[in-house]
Amino acid sequence: MAKDDEKKESGEWKEFFWNPRTHELLGRTASSWGLILLFYLIFYTFLAGMFCLTMYVMLMTLDDYKPTWQDRLATPGMMIRPKGDPLEIVYNMDKTESWDSYIQALDNFLAPYNDSQQAVKNDACIPDKYFLQEDSGEVRNNPKRSCQFNRTMLGSCSGLEDRTYGYQDGKPCVLIKLNRVIGLEPSKGGKSPFVSCSAKAQKMAQANETNPAVEYFPTNGTFNLMYYPYYGKRAQVNYSQPLVAVKFTELTLNTDFNVECKINSDIQFKISERDKFAGRVIFKLRVNKV
Repeated sequence: MAKDDEKKESGEWKEFFWNPRTHELLGRTASSWGLILLFYLIFYTFLAGMFCLTMYVMLMTLDDYKPTWQDRLATPGMMIRPKGDPLEIVYNMDKTESWDSYIQALDNFLAPYNDSQQAVKNDACIPDKYFLQEDSGEVRNNPKRSCQFNRTMLGSCSGLEDRTYGYQDGKPCVLIKLNRVIGLEPSKGGKSPFVSCSAKAQKMAQANETNPAVEYFPTNGTFNLMYYPYYGKRAQVNYSQPLVAVKFTELTLNTDFNVECKINSDIQFKISERDKFAGRVIFKLRVNKV
């Protein structure tokens, strides 16, 4: 009896897959299969067409050189070089290997700023004046030119006069840069913004210690107006970010310092305690000596 039931079930499955009497495959005739396949072909073709049309309309609204919509920060971010993780510069003067990585990082970062490369790629611009390069209606003024920022402008922090950037002598150089923001004009009164840095000892016993002496390159630590506004990576292929070098000339050895560098401008960039990189940067600096 069990074998008869198995044969009956097997026969039913075979007949469901192909019924020779009704010429049905999986319960459908050839015309039924043709209609349902035609329906899905039309349906998915319509969906693909809608997707392509949506993408085409979206791409038509995009600009190859400038974002259509910009959620621009009111205050540009600030960062240092060399940059460690965590954000600190700690080394021993007597151990070359402890500061050699900082030297290598600065060499690599400043390589594109060599005077010879800047002379070939960028223009000698008029200082203290915005380098405006507006488009003429629908006519694009691209690629846009960029102003020279020569490595020699960084003085004793250029790595040319002193290959060790002062690290060997316990007078380290730190480079400050502002993040690129398209269209940013960092001043309204025609005066270039500048960087100011201060360092405070972390030990409570040294809380009243005076800030260590610093030197700024270029003079007064300015980000000259001629490097602004920035028009974007594709529009200004050879753009060189302006830099400010800070040289700490009188650090107390074997002491932790909290260094805060911030941007100063007549725009009065908003500095928030919640964002420690907006308009300022805070890092740890310590020079050890046995």
